[in-house]
Amino acid sequence: MTDFGKDGTIRPIMVLKIALPKGSLEEATYQLFKKAGFNIVTNSRSYYPAVDDPGLEIVLYRPQEMPRYIEDGVVDCGLTGYDWVVENDADVEEIAELKYSKATSRPVKWVLAVHNDSKFGSVKDLKGKKIATELVQVTKRYLKEKKVEAEVEFSWGATEVKPPKLADAIVEATETGSSLRANNLRIIDTVLVSTTRFIANKKSIKDPAKKAKIDNLILLLQGAINAQSKVGLKMNVAKASLNKVIKLLPALKKPTISSLSSDGWYDVDTIIDEAIVRELIPDLRKAGAEGIIEYPLNKVIY
Repeated sequence: MTDFGKDGTIRPIMVLKIALPKGSLEEATYQLFKKAGFNIVTNSRSYYPAVDDPGLEIVLYRPQEMPRYIEDGVVDCGLTGYDWVVENDADVEEIAELKYSKATSRPVKWVLAVHNDSKFGSVKDLKGKKIATELVQVTKRYLKEKKVEAEVEFSWGATEVKPPKLADAIVEATETGSSLRANNLRIIDTVLVSTTRFIANKKSIKDPAKKAKIDNLILLLQGAINAQSKVGLKMNVAKASLNKVIKLLPALKKPTISSLSSDGWYDVDTIIDEAIVRELIPDLRKAGAEGIIEYPLNKVIY
C-alpha cells in the first residue's frame, strides 16, 4: 500500500496486521474499537473485516489459535485471552491487559466444577477420575501442582452437560456462574483467572513504526475501556450554591468551572462513575444545580 508525501513522492504505508477474536468476544471487540475511533465493517462470510484506517489490516481468528499465529508471525499482533496464551505456551510479547469481555467487566474464571449430587469436595477427591475441558494443558499443569493424577479429556463443546455421566468433573470458563448453576454444577476450585490481552509478535514489536502504531492503538483502546463505566455531567450553578454543589461531585481530579455570560452563574463540568448518577442528580438539583446534562463518553485518557 502506498501514499503521497507532502512533496508529491510516492511512499509505502506501514500496515499493521492485527487479529481480532472470532466468536463470543467478537461483537464486544467491534464496539470497543468503535469507541476508540475505528469503524469496522464486517461480512458474516468473511474473516477479513474492513476498517477505516489504511494502516490496519484485520483478520479474525479463534482466540484459542491466535497466540500460535502471532508467535509464528502470520500477523503482527492481536487481542486474545490470557488463558489461550498460557494454554498454547506461546512465545509472544504481552503488551497490555484490556479489561473487557462479552458479558461483564469481570475477568473470566476457569473453574473446576462437579455435579451438585456428587460427593467430590476438592480436587484431591478427583484422583483417578475423568475431567473434561477445552483448556487441557492448563488443567494438566494445575493437577500436577496439586499432585493429583486424573484423566484430562478434551471437550469439543457442551462441557457443562457432561457431569456426572460423561465426566466426573469439568474445567470450564465462566463470568457469572449462571450457566454452571443452570446445569446443576457447583464450583470446587478456581484453576485460572483470565482477561483479554493485547499480544504481539516479538519481531514485529522491534519495528519502530509498528511499535508506534501499537502504542497509539492501545492508548485509544484503554481510553475507550476507561470510559465504559463513566459519564460526563455538566450543569449551571449560581455562585451562592457553587460550594454546596462541588462538595457533592466526585471527580477524576476536580470539576471544570467556567463563568457564564450571566453574572453570578457558572458552568460546572465533570466526569463521574455512571453507577452513582441516579442518586447524584436529585441531590445536585436540591443543592441548586440547574440545566443538568448527562452525556456519554467514548474515551477517557488518564
